[in-house]
Formats: sequence, C-alpha cells, structure tokens
Amino acid sequence: MIDYSVVIPTTGRESLRTLLEALDGASGPAPREIVVVDDGPSPHELPLPPCRHRIEVVFSGGRGPAAARNSGWRRARGDWIAFLDDDVVVGRDWPDRLAEDLAGLGPETAASQGRIVVPLPVDRRPTDDERGTAGLATARWITADMAYRRSVLSAVGGFDERFPRAYREDADLALRVCLAGYVIASGARTTTHPVRDSGPLASLRAQRGNADNALMRRKYGRHWRARIGEGPGRIRRHLACAAAGGLTVLFRLCHNRKAAAVTATVWAALTAEFAIARIRRGPRTGAEIGRMLVTSVLIPPAASWHRLRGQLRYRHASGPPLALLFDRDDTLIEDVPYLADPEKVRPMPGAETMLPRLRAAGVRLGIISNQSGVAKDLISPEELAAVNSRVEALLGPFDTWQVCIHDKGDGCSCRKPGPGLIRQAAHALGVATDRCVIIGDTEADVLAAEGAGARGILVPTAKTRPEEVRRAQLVARDLTEAVRLAMGVTR
Repeated sequence: MIDYSVVIPTTGRESLRTLLEALDGASGPAPREIVVVDDGPSPHELPLPPCRHRIEVVFSGGRGPAAARNSGWRRARGDWIAFLDDDVVVGRDWPDRLAEDLAGLGPETAASQGRIVVPLPVDRRPTDDERGTAGLATARWITADMAYRRSVLSAVGGFDERFPRAYREDADLALRVCLAGYVIASGARTTTHPVRDSGPLASLRAQRGNADNALMRRKYGRHWRARIGEGPGRIRRHLACAAAGGLTVLFRLCHNRKAAAVTATVWAALTAEFAIARIRRGPRTGAEIGRMLVTSVLIPPAASWHRLRGQLRYRHASGPPLALLFDRDDTLIEDVPYLADPEKVRPMPGAETMLPRLRAAGVRLGIISNQSGVAKDLISPEELAAVNSRVEALLGPFDTWQVCIHDKGDGCSCRKPGPGLIRQAAHALGVATDRCVIIGDTEADVLAAEGAGARGILVPTAKTRPEEVRRAQLVARDLTEAVRLAMGVTR
C-alpha cells in the first residue's frame, strides 16, 4: 500500500469542486490527506464539496503556484506527494493507477509523471488557446499530475518561489532533481486537462512568462531550453521585430524617411511571418484571424519588454553549476600510480551511474588531472592518451580534458593546486569559473578551485590525509554525495 498525499494549489476556481468530487468517487488506495492550498490574496471561501477523505486547507498568501505547492507539500505527511492542478479531471481508477505507477520504483526514482490528455475539437483546427493547452500533453515534467517523493522535495528545497506564475517552476524543479542524480519516471495513469476560454488577449498576457525564461537562462545557461526538452523559442525574432518597430518611430520623428521605410519593411515582414504562422495552424474563422492579427502586432514588444525586465531583475540570480570538473585518479577511476595500461582502468563506485544522468540533464563535464609521470618519463604521452581513451570508453565522453604533464619543480601555472587547469577548462566550456564545481580526492583539488573562484568538494579516500579532510569546507562520503552537494541537495 502506498503512502501518499494529494496537494492542489488553487485560487478558488469552480473546477476545484469537480476535481475533489472525482477524487472522492475514485476507487483505490485513499490518500493520507488532501491538502488544498488557497493561493488567493486573502483567505476566502473555497468551493469544497463533502468528501470522505480528510481535506486540509492551507493559505499561502497569493504568492504564486510555486509557493503554494511548497506550502502544501510541507504540510502534507505522505511519503509521496501527488500534485494535481485544480483544473484537471482524474478518472475513477486514478488512485489504483497511481499505486501501480509508484509500485516498485527504486530509490533513484524521484517522481512519476502522469499522462495528460487534452480533448480537442475533431471537426476543426484548434484555436490559439486550444493549441496552448494542448502543449501540456507533450510538455516535459509538468505538475498537472506529478507525484514526487517527499524526501527528494525536502532534499532539493522544493519549488523555486522566484517563479511567480504557473510557468517554468515545474520544469525548474524537475531539472534540479535530475541534476542531483535522480530520474523521473513516466507513469501509465491518465489525467484529463480540459481547454478553458482564457479571453481574446490570453496570448498577450502569456508573454509575462518571458521574464521567467530570463531566470531559467540565468540558472541553466543559454542552452536551457534543450535541457528541459524544448525547441528554440521566438524571443530573438520578437526582439528584432520590436527593435525594427521602435526604430521606425524614431526615424520618423527625426524625419529620416528612407531609414524609416527600411525598418518599417523589416517590422512588417517579421510581423506578417508571425501572424501567418499562427493563422495557418488555426480554424481561420473571422474572429480567430482578427485576434491573431491584433496579438501578432502586440506580442513582440510585450515579449521583448518582459524578457528585458527579467534579464535585469535576475541578473545576479544564482543557480546550479553549469559544469562539473573531476579529478581523474581516485575520483573517477581507481588510483594506480603512473597508470600506463588501459586494461587496469577501474571506475570508482557511482561513476558509471551518475555521469550519464548528469549528461542527460545537460551538465557540462570535464576532467582536470595532474599527470607528472610524463615529465618523469614513467609513462609516455601515447600511454596517457590510451588510458584517457579507456576512461571515456567506460564512463562516456567528457566535454573537456585538461591535463598537466609537468612535475612539481617545472614551475608551470596549470599544475594543481594552481588554478590553471580549471581556468582552461572553464574557457573551453564557455562558462564562468564561478559556475563550476571541482570534485577531487586531495586538498590540491580544493585549493585549485578556490584559486579559480570555483567551489571545491573533497571526496576523501584512504590516501587522503586527515588534515586535508579537516581543512576542507565541503566533504562528501562518495562520488554520488559529492554530485548532490554540488547541485545543492542537502541530504
């Protein structure tokens, strides 16, 4: 029998009653409790029907879905927290299907995502509103129906409350969970998300999400969309369109008709391309075409404004590291002094499972390694290359290798504990050194990190001196714990 709680953030929409009635009439294991989080600006009467399950109402102060979900799961007591949006409809067998999805999941699985179904009209093409809702059916990691282990939510700190809307907060949480080395399973249970009329200017209001996109970029780098499974956005074209429109107005004010004509042509071409692409996908009724024409003119400047506002607001926001740099010997592979034989390469515990998960989550990986055996003529450059090739054969490809082949007395700037290897690796990866974390087994690794302005984590082995362990600020028991510390996981 699974131990789970249901958490539902709401502002009091009537659809909440429909969801609660569906849960009350569903068969299967009952939740320990249903926590309904009132996210209105002040406490008010919610449409709660009679229910055989215990319902607890929590007030979160109108701070948005991320804060509401945090208030809910922290109040809940189940081992699993099943998040449901207040506008979804679950089937009569939803608890049974949830139990089947969660049964047998290993400790490395942090969550189970339900399958979202959006019913669309069969006699015509969907409207812009309907297409927006239909995107939930293929979106990655949405919390319309997502069950998380409570222990994992606690470990990663829950939802980031800097996301004020129901947008990106779920992908952000899931990405942090994956960065910590967990996996998210796809469940077989099905939940319906009806399409609701959001008004003629819904697509214009949705542009506020561009500020949240700026926070995602700050946290996860310029490739953040690929990391959450999305294709490229339109923000660059929106910025170009808005700039062309603004320049047209400026040139006209300056009575520069030729320049105004050029920028007006660019603006018109970009606007027309955007409008045609939206109209082509829709039902092409008069009302829908009119709405697409109006909003296609308004969206580019609105999107640009919100994106620039977000860039300014979150310019100093922190996030997980963009790159992990590992020492090689006794960190990723067992230490064999002056290793020259590729057949003697043996991965350290955890390396073969954690590294693929980090790559899947989009983390850049590198190796920084002192190999003075080359300077001492104990191994040849060819033997070193063969060993490193074997490391990649066993552990997968690394985005950069930075190896110092000098000896202590050679006076090079790259040899650890100097910061040279780290700076070279950060430059090769195109990330700032302060967005890198270095993981190694000696104090030299930690000192190199400090010298480069990065964070260092010590993973002691039997060869690590006790005084090195005492002086280190961050110490992990093993590689798995080191990665989770690097990604901000508290336990």
